[in-house]
Amino acid sequence: MLLRTTDPFRDLDRLTQQLMGTTNRPAVMPMDAWREGDRFIIEFDLPGVSTDSIDLDVERNVLTVRAERVARNGDWEPLASERPRGAFSRQLVLGDNLDLDRIEAAYSDGVLRLVVPVAEKAKPRKIQISQSGSSRSGDHAELTA
Repeated sequence: MLLRTTDPFRDLDRLTQQLMGTTNRPAVMPMDAWREGDRFIIEFDLPGVSTDSIDLDVERNVLTVRAERVARNGDWEPLASERPRGAFSRQLVLGDNLDLDRIEAAYSDGVLRLVVPVAEKAKPRKIQISQSGSSRSGDHAELTA
């Protein structure tokens, strides 16, 4: 007969690793996203990551962000090691109303900032409606799409 004993501390540690990640398998990068007028802003926190290790890809409407925080090399002795190292990856599904060909990206002070404009075809526009065969001439109505 095989008995499984439970260790509440081991179970808590396993849950924490799944949520927070480990140094071998980091958690996803924290992100904020919001809309400002005709553009969406997305910011990812990537402190200590080299710009050269950041990779951005867009395929169809999926944006993939990859980055890596490498471990220190050389003769050093860690006293504390709480910041995750390794490869990070995050994917976002972007709507069809965004212009994925005009995404702008900048990295400053450990924050990757993406600006995604709304596509012209998705912006509100006025449509002119003309009346034909009306007894009144010059009547026009405007419709906002």
